[in-house]
Amino acid sequence: MTTKIILASASPFRRMLMENAGLSFEAHAADIDERAIESRLENVSSTPDAVAIVLATEKASEVSRRFPDAIIIGSDQTMSLRNRTFHKPKDMADAANHLRLLSGNTHRLNSAIALVQNGQIIWQHVSHANLTMRDLSDEFIARHLARVGDRAMSSVGAYQLEGEGLQLFSKIDGDYFTIIGLPMLPLLEKLRELGAIDG
Repeated sequence: MTTKIILASASPFRRMLMENAGLSFEAHAADIDERAIESRLENVSSTPDAVAIVLATEKASEVSRRFPDAIIIGSDQTMSLRNRTFHKPKDMADAANHLRLLSGNTHRLNSAIALVQNGQIIWQHVSHANLTMRDLSDEFIARHLARVGDRAMSSVGAYQLEGEGLQLFSKIDGDYFTIIGLPMLPLLEKLRELGAIDG
């Protein structure tokens, strides 16, 4: 009998990556308070990588309690600029502030994966991508946010690279999967190693 694979995410983009890779899996969103966990980690000055790993692991662990024996894939992404870690914008003003801070700078996306089975962490991984945003005027930021609307609040950087957000950038170093928030190549390699998918 093959091991059931469950993606602990409601993200349509992460589901699409898994589907496009031909994986047989279910998707169940984790019921955790991400903001409370982030706040706790900020109090102990955790690195952006550590925050991403903890959130990915918490998601996978919560879903694992509901689905014994299944391999649960938890994932999360943080964004950092120098020593600051960014979170999803609270509102459009916050989204505009994110873009002003990122304008003309190179920031890093830190995409973590955790695999949990029967409550046990079996693997954790973080991949990185470095993205350089072109210089943006306040007027352009306002027009851009008016076009994309509430979607700006659904990602940590207030942009979607798979949509109009692509226009904000001058340079990208990193693979597409890491940028979307699920590093597929290391994940597939680990699932093959575990015998969970055909190797």
